[in-house]
Amino acid sequence: MVQTQIHNPILRGFNPDPTILKVEETYYIVVSSFEWLPGLRVYQSNDLVNWSHLTDILTEQVNLKGNPKDGSIWAPQLSYRDGLFYCIYSDVKNTTRPFKDVHNYLMTAERMTGPWSEPIYLNSSGFDPSLFHDEDGRYWFLNEIWDYRMTTSNKSAGIVLQEYDPISQTLIGEVYKIFDGTALAKTEAPHLYKRNGYYYLITAEGGTGVNHSVTVCRAKKITGPYELDPNYPMLTASNLPDSPLQCTGHGSLVEGLNGKWYMAYLTTRPLQGKAILGRETAIQEVIWTSDGWLRLANGTTKPEAVTLIETTKKIEQQIDTAFHDDFSSNILNKEWNARRILPSSNWCDVTSRPGYLRLVSGESPQSSFENHLLAIRQKDFSFEATTQLEFMPRTFNQMAGLFLYLNESNYLYGYLTFDDDQGRVLRMMRCQNGEHTLFSTVVLLREQPLDLKIVVKETTGNYYWRQSQNEPWAKLGEEQDLLFLAGGFTGNFIGIGVQDLDLKEGIHADFAFFDYSPIHGSNKE
Repeated sequence: MVQTQIHNPILRGFNPDPTILKVEETYYIVVSSFEWLPGLRVYQSNDLVNWSHLTDILTEQVNLKGNPKDGSIWAPQLSYRDGLFYCIYSDVKNTTRPFKDVHNYLMTAERMTGPWSEPIYLNSSGFDPSLFHDEDGRYWFLNEIWDYRMTTSNKSAGIVLQEYDPISQTLIGEVYKIFDGTALAKTEAPHLYKRNGYYYLITAEGGTGVNHSVTVCRAKKITGPYELDPNYPMLTASNLPDSPLQCTGHGSLVEGLNGKWYMAYLTTRPLQGKAILGRETAIQEVIWTSDGWLRLANGTTKPEAVTLIETTKKIEQQIDTAFHDDFSSNILNKEWNARRILPSSNWCDVTSRPGYLRLVSGESPQSSFENHLLAIRQKDFSFEATTQLEFMPRTFNQMAGLFLYLNESNYLYGYLTFDDDQGRVLRMMRCQNGEHTLFSTVVLLREQPLDLKIVVKETTGNYYWRQSQNEPWAKLGEEQDLLFLAGGFTGNFIGIGVQDLDLKEGIHADFAFFDYSPIHGSNKE
C-alpha cells in the first residue's frame, strides 16, 4: 500500500451535497443537480483518487417546469442492500418564507446505470432525506424537518426518523425527533452509520455558507437519545478565512483500504469572496478515536486542499476538465445539461443535419418553463469556450448564441439576432440580479457561419467573434466583471441557446461544435 497525494476538490465546478458509497470494489458519489437535467449526477472511482462521470439518475422521471431558482433536486443519498441500489432525493417546489414546499422520493435500480424505478413519494416535512439499512433488516428514513412557526429566517428544526416499509413502499409508525441541532443551527443533511454498537448521526449545520460545519452525535438505540460530540464541529472552515477551501460541510463517510475511513464533503473556492464555480466536492481521511468519536485524521477541524489517500499502488491524480463536442454522434453527449427540462429530440436534434447540433427555439433566457439552453459546468477559474453557429433570424425577437449562465436572474449572453435597419447583427446582453442591460455595441454580420468565443480569466471575461478562421478574433463590447455569476446554490454554466419570442419553436440554429478549454496558470488552480 502507498499514500497517494491528491488536490481537493476532487469534483470541480458545480458538484454539491455529495453522498459517497462503496459497492464491491467501486466507489460512487452522487451530487445535487437543482434545476439542471438530467439530474442526480453520479461519479465513479476505483481508488478514491480519480473520478469519472458515470451516469445521471433522473433521465425522464421528473417535472421541474416552473420550479424556483435554487430549488428542484436537493441533497440525494445513495445506499445499497441485497443487490439493489437506493436513491433518495428532494424536489423543492417553493422556498418563499415562512414555508418550504418540498417532496421526498425514493428510486431503486439493480445497476447504477439503471434502469431506475419510477419515483416513490414518501413525505414532505423537510428536505435532505436519507435511508438507513439496519442490521435487523429494517429500513429507516431520515430528513431535516422545517417548522414555519420558528421566528428565525432559517426554520430547520432538527432531524426526524421514521420506519420505511419496502412492501407497501410507504413510511410507517411513529415519527421520532432524534436531534434538535446545536447552537450552530440550520441542522440538515442527516446520515446514519452503525459502528461498534453505536448509531452515528452526521449532520450539516451552520448553513451552506461560511459557517458550514459537520456535527456528529451518537446513540445506542436508533431512536435515541443521541449524545452530542463534546468537541463539535468535527469539520469546519468557519474560523479559517485564509483557507483555500471554504464553506465545508455536508459530510458523508466511506471505508477505504486497510480499514481507513474517508469523508466526502461540500466545499467552495471563492474568488474575492464569491464562489463562481459553485459548491464542489472534496475528500479527506477521518479516524475513529479510542472513545468512539469521529475526527479528521489531521488532528484538527481543518479541511485539506492537499491530502493523502491510501491506494494499492502509486498513481497520479488526473483532473481533465476540457470538453469538446463536434456533434458527430447521433446521441447527445451526457456532459450537457438543460434547465428544468430534459434535452429532447423535439428541440435538441443531432440527426437532422449530420455533424451539427440543431437547437429549436424556446422561450426567453429568463423562462422557467421552455428555456432551450444546453450548458456544461464551469470547472476552471480561467477558460475559453468557443462555438460556431449558423442562424438566420428574421426579427429582433429571434436570438441564438453563447451564454455564461448562473440562473434566470444572472447571465451574460453574446448572441446573433436581427436589426430592422441593418439585418443580421451580433449583440450582447447582461442580466445581473434581475436588472437587464442591452449593450449598445451592434456588429453587422456579412455571411454564415459565425464563430463566437468567451475568454474568462478568473473574475473578468470578454466575448470575441469572427466569420472566417483566416480572420483574427475581434472583441465584442467591453470587458465584463463576472462576480455577479456567483451566488445561490449552484455554480456558473457555459452554454448555447436559441430563443424566438414571436413564435414558439419558430426557428432553429445549427451549431458545428462546442469547445471548452481551461487556461492554466491561474493563481487559484
